[in-house]
Amino acid sequence: MISYDETYRLSLHTAWEKMINYENWDFSFIRPEVYQSWLFSRSCLVNPYVTKTDVLNTADLNTKINSNLHLIEIVRPYMDRLYSIVEGSGFYILLSDKEGYILDIVGDKDIINTCKNSSMLVVGANRSERFAGTNAIGTCLSLAKPIQLWGEEHYIKAHKDYCCSASPIFDASGNLLGCLNITGHHSQSHSHTLGMVISAVDGINKELKILNAYNEIKMISAQRNSIIESIPSGLILLNETHNVIQVNKKALHMLEVDYQDIIGKDISNFLDVNDCSTHDKYSLIQKETYNKEINIAVNGNLSPPIKLNMSIDFVKDETGHRTGTVIRFNEPQKINKLVNKITGYRSSFTFNDIIGSSDVTKKMINTAKKAAANDSNVLILGESGTGKELIAQSIHNASCCSKGPFVAINCGALPKGLIESELFGYEKGAFTGANREGNPGKFELADGGTIFLDEIGDMPFDVQVALLRVLQTREVVRIGARYPKPINVRVIAATNRNLEEAIEAKSFREDLYYRLNVFTINVPSLRQRPKDVILLTKHFVKTYNLQKNAAFKIDDNIFPVLCSYPWPGNIRELENVIERALNLSDDNTIGLAELPKNILDYPLKHTHIKNQQKEPFSLSETPLINDFTISKPASLKNAEHNLILASLEQSEGNVKKAAEILGISRRTLYRKLEKYKINADLYR
Repeated sequence: MISYDETYRLSLHTAWEKMINYENWDFSFIRPEVYQSWLFSRSCLVNPYVTKTDVLNTADLNTKINSNLHLIEIVRPYMDRLYSIVEGSGFYILLSDKEGYILDIVGDKDIINTCKNSSMLVVGANRSERFAGTNAIGTCLSLAKPIQLWGEEHYIKAHKDYCCSASPIFDASGNLLGCLNITGHHSQSHSHTLGMVISAVDGINKELKILNAYNEIKMISAQRNSIIESIPSGLILLNETHNVIQVNKKALHMLEVDYQDIIGKDISNFLDVNDCSTHDKYSLIQKETYNKEINIAVNGNLSPPIKLNMSIDFVKDETGHRTGTVIRFNEPQKINKLVNKITGYRSSFTFNDIIGSSDVTKKMINTAKKAAANDSNVLILGESGTGKELIAQSIHNASCCSKGPFVAINCGALPKGLIESELFGYEKGAFTGANREGNPGKFELADGGTIFLDEIGDMPFDVQVALLRVLQTREVVRIGARYPKPINVRVIAATNRNLEEAIEAKSFREDLYYRLNVFTINVPSLRQRPKDVILLTKHFVKTYNLQKNAAFKIDDNIFPVLCSYPWPGNIRELENVIERALNLSDDNTIGLAELPKNILDYPLKHTHIKNQQKEPFSLSETPLINDFTISKPASLKNAEHNLILASLEQSEGNVKKAAEILGISRRTLYRKLEKYKINADLYR
């Protein structure tokens, strides 16, 4: 270790003169870091006899101070503490940033003024080696390690009267922020001075790390809070002793409480869960669960318990020890929506899917659209197979509750003992064989949407009473439950029965009928809309071609036959007939040969037509050839021949109208007239 004595001081002075004059000399006795700094100072053309530095103007100094304000605030208490130790001894303390600019000075006023006049040492002055040559601040920043410089080791002559000790300051990531320096007269230099600076900087670095860790915790906490608040579920976090340490706004809203009423409180003293089967007040949170349906009450709140779905998750440390609990609440509507998506409770048909151009079809669609524009109950009347559910789905999708579920239930297909539990749900233990967790009914699953009660006329009489109450109160009470649950459901009912006759027969409640019959929609049978038979047939074939990547065609000869048939099974029967014909066809064309015998053999009258008034013909209103009979079962050829004769008689020999009745082109009809040697003039 080099001892800074008079001999060493004189040797340094001689070596310094040789250095600044570019003379050869033995510089090996000089500390390597000092010698390298001298060389760098000389290369930067630092004048060793002139104190010259870069001093920031007021605007730049303010910017510099503000950008390092955090560092200054942390270091200043350490500077004051050091000064309290060296006060009156001629020492002063400086803080610089990583570029060497002085940020703060603490010391005796007379000493600071002296330094200001002799070496331009002021806040804003730059003490890097390229301006101030070899000095403790500049060399410390260059080396990024502590250093003490004795008088003659400085490069500029004016600095050689001082001894400076500096130590670098680093942030938590090891990045250089600046340095802390103590300067005093060289006669009072002591190696312990550097130790004091290093000790102070060690405390500063630790505080920076602690502050950084604290800021990271704050950031993580803020991120956690943001995540918790963004979760659509109500969330409560408990510590190891089951006290509430965090709760999001969603949970506060669900439980209808204020933050200060729940935070820090024991969860068992705040919430009362009537599902607990033991006397242990923590029994409900002793096991991890998922979406358990519970009735929960807030202590002191006189309102009925709230039905929620609760999930319990444990927070554990690396040893598996439970250190906390996460309670998650979901409103049943959200769970029901998820169930609806999984189970397919949604509607896919709209008014655009209704095929038909007849007047009765247009009138029916117009009425249904008016029903969709409000939320009144709807009653759909029509024969089986007419598409009552298609109408119901179309109304739902055009209504304000289209984003909600569409739940359809066939009232006539459920066993009498189950229909009430299916519609209204049940609590756990409500009856033997019940789900141990209870089960929501179809009305709850349809909350926010539409429930379609198909075959309402077949609903048991005693269940009609419960349904009437739901329609009146807009509340459901599960079997075995103590409290009602409000619901927001659009009700659409449908039946093929005559409900007025059912009321007279005492099998349907009159008050329920009037409650349902707010908006009545009559779906016409297929025999009332013969014009639509052709459109529906083409639609079914087109759909089949798209699904099967096929190219089936339709022989126009089948249209008169299809239009003359009364279709007791309506659209469903027509669709089945077309599907059968497509499967039987051998040449990608469906014609008379592919139609079932009962349709081909349907009695036709070719000698008499009811319409004798000879009114103008209307394809949209007049039933197509539906009143013809023949004396014996017709062959395909005879059937076609008789249909042509019937169409000519009905159109009074007008070939164009006869072709329209048959659903074929006029040119095709002329060919068939020639084929069967029929004279159309005889019918005029």
